[in-house]
Amino acid sequence: MHTLSMTASLIVFWLMISLDFSSLNLALGIASAFLVVVISTSMDVVDHESQPIHLTPRLPLFGAWLGRQVIRSSLDVTRRIWLPGLAISPTLVRIKSSQTSALGKVIYANSITLTPGTVTLSIEGDELLVHALTRKEATILQQGEMDRRVTELEGQLEG
Repeated sequence: MHTLSMTASLIVFWLMISLDFSSLNLALGIASAFLVVVISTSMDVVDHESQPIHLTPRLPLFGAWLGRQVIRSSLDVTRRIWLPGLAISPTLVRIKSSQTSALGKVIYANSITLTPGTVTLSIEGDELLVHALTRKEATILQQGEMDRRVTELEGQLEG
């Protein structure tokens, strides 16, 4: 199943970046996708984490929620740039991660980093070291909403 998912993903990606639907281009795209899949399979790198198709049903809701967080944070950072009277309070904070897999922790860390004003600096065990532009953003992360949503995306919680 993961090999099929990888093949389909590569073919769709090829079509998206080429936007050329001539016979030759389609043949080259399909051949390239199959070659990558054959090489990846022989290297034994196609697995549950490299092709996380199990996330697909929950991904649209998580993506919409994360998009709202990115917009909210973008507006906050923009206001702090344009209105110099608004204070910043750079903060380093350790945040617990409830994800059990490496994939879940990476999704959580990258979700934090995608949100303007926050950057995940390191992952050590079940803790993330995060730099936040303001204490307010650090507090929002410590409240655990993003952690809970990433855990739900990963499918570890019911609900």
